[in-house]
Amino acid sequence: MRRPYGRNRRALRSRRLAPYAFVLPFVVLFLGFSVYPLVYTFRLSFTSWSGSGAARWVGWDNYTYLLTNAGFWSSLANSAVLWLLIVPAQLVVALLAAVLLNNAKLRMRGFYRTTALVPFVTPLVAMAQVWIVVFDTEYGAVNGALNLFGLPDVDWLTSTTWAKPTLALLFVWKTTGFAVVILLSGLQSIPASVYEAAELDGASRTRQLVSITVPLVRRVIMFLVVMQTLAVFQMFAEPFVVTDGGPYGSTTTAGLFLYNHISRSDLGTGAANSFLLVVLVMALSLLFVRLLRERE
Repeated sequence: MRRPYGRNRRALRSRRLAPYAFVLPFVVLFLGFSVYPLVYTFRLSFTSWSGSGAARWVGWDNYTYLLTNAGFWSSLANSAVLWLLIVPAQLVVALLAAVLLNNAKLRMRGFYRTTALVPFVTPLVAMAQVWIVVFDTEYGAVNGALNLFGLPDVDWLTSTTWAKPTLALLFVWKTTGFAVVILLSGLQSIPASVYEAAELDGASRTRQLVSITVPLVRRVIMFLVVMQTLAVFQMFAEPFVVTDGGPYGSTTTAGLFLYNHISRSDLGTGAANSFLLVVLVMALSLLFVRLLRERE
């Protein structure tokens, strides 16, 4: 006995709508918690608003103020210097660590992989407090170790020369475990036969790293570059807790400069600042992706 035509039609319609029903919760959450706040913030960037009362439309004044503000450009320069101190060094360290952990002959690999993630899962504020104690000029362990070798104390957190490298070291210590795990996943996708063929051809470990490993995980490396670029230009907790943007504004990052507007209830300027950062990070990300495609 044949099924009624109407029932077959309803069943067909249900099968067609089922994928959209599964995707609908994500779409609703994405529109409500991502798209709407983004559109609202963009509109807010053209107003002057302190968080209460009616917002006053000011047009492009917030953007003009930021683009002519020395503090804004100084914060971008500080973030750029931190990027140079963090990203290249972290990629080298993370890649070497991932290659070592990918070696099947290494004993206790599971233990080392877990250990690499410990700093990443440790609360940042707790680590920042430890950093303050360890790098204290008078009582810090680092200066104590220097004194054992007859070296003078260094103002790690109170000098414009050493404050940025100290913050960069904290960031590298905190996030390198994440980079190692991502690179390790990329390394495990490389067939072992590729390295076996290279060994038969007489390629050394260094040559295999340069000619095989790096090219085959190039996309993973580029992903990390983009992610860490976003993280560095959003860096807030590290300078806020450790140096409070000092000394003399040398560690006031783009993220901390944005927070200063919000803490003063200057929400319109803060919204404009956030959009300028979005445009900058997007431009840098597109540049990195373009460089990757050109090399491929």
